Amino acid sequence: MTSVWRTSGWVLLGSALILALSLGVRHGFGLFLPPMSAQFGWGREVFAFAIALQNLIWGLAQPFTGALADRFGAARVVIVGGILYAAGLILMGMSDSLMTLSLSAGLLIGIGLSGTSFSVILGVVGRALPAQKRSMGMGIASAAGSFGQFAMLPGTLGLIGWLGWSSALLVLGLLVALIVPLVSMLKDRPLPSLGGEQTLRQALREACSHSGFWLLSFGFFVCGFQVVFIGIHLPAYLVDQHLPATIGTTVLALIGLFNIFGTYTAGWLGGRMSKPRLLTSLYLARAVVIVLFLWAPVTQFSAYLFGMSMGFLWLSTVPLTNGTVATMFGVRNLSMLGGIVFLFHQLGAFLGGWLGGVVYDRTGSYDLIWQVSILLSLLAAALNWPVRERPVARLQAQGSIA
Repeated sequence: MTSVWRTSGWVLLGSALILALSLGVRHGFGLFLPPMSAQFGWGREVFAFAIALQNLIWGLAQPFTGALADRFGAARVVIVGGILYAAGLILMGMSDSLMTLSLSAGLLIGIGLSGTSFSVILGVVGRALPAQKRSMGMGIASAAGSFGQFAMLPGTLGLIGWLGWSSALLVLGLLVALIVPLVSMLKDRPLPSLGGEQTLRQALREACSHSGFWLLSFGFFVCGFQVVFIGIHLPAYLVDQHLPATIGTTVLALIGLFNIFGTYTAGWLGGRMSKPRLLTSLYLARAVVIVLFLWAPVTQFSAYLFGMSMGFLWLSTVPLTNGTVATMFGVRNLSMLGGIVFLFHQLGAFLGGWLGGVVYDRTGSYDLIWQVSILLSLLAAALNWPVRERPVARLQAQGSIA
């Protein structure tokens, strides 16, 4: 029985369930903006800043949690992350000021997410699967996270309507605590040390001297900016366009649903085509979708169509970006290097979430941020185009990319 627990399929299932819980709960944070802001008389900037801080803390912590997972195995990192995430949700339910909201939703949940989300979990998947199956495995795990976004969003809305926003957060905290027992399915261990194995400093120096690493990182910045701006502010934007509040919730659910197909498709294509070229295409497609959404009259139909289209492109960048890092540098330090790339994603997320609130409170409109999102899509497409998906010279000399 012990051997069954160590199979790659079992590891993939555990990884998928953890991502579904971690990302599913996070995807619904935008639903708490209206009730919390209304009860405490906050502008949109207060809640937006706390969630933006969450993304910044998440990104800053990610390289460190990734390095710990690479060196000591992911299990301990995920357990601590799950506990902090659950505690943050419970304390967020008791928040009544910018300070308490920033400490709970920002600091605790941000650190918790760094131990229970993509960089650490996809590092587990990368070590569990052979190179030819790695992109597909990452796509499947990412798709599971997308399913969590789809499945848990209406549940979160239902909890808010039934229990109120505070009690809903307490229930979500208990749900996230289930991540702790799910860790037993991972059975992740660091790769055995070999003669002449890279040190942490050598791995960092190798990556930082590689132009492709920086191009991927700056491209991922754009992904973070767009998804967090849309995730936090789209429901409020649609209300501003005189649509019922339920439309925004449905659109976020559609993003989660179509994200399942998008991440799976991206993982499948990433095993057959150039991942950097696919990333370029994805960012160009995002620009087109946003332009069409803003150009057409905003109706229930156009909002749903935007959710489906953007959902397909939502986190498709994740398996492609992490898969490219694994191809170029191997999987020994994948969680750490993926965490550094993800830091740029979260810097973009911080700005997208926070500036959305700032610009709205100053101008009464999100128009400027939408325009910036379009320009950033074009920039990300240009940054990913020259990336070459080749193992570094060290791996070529070893005759292996794993």
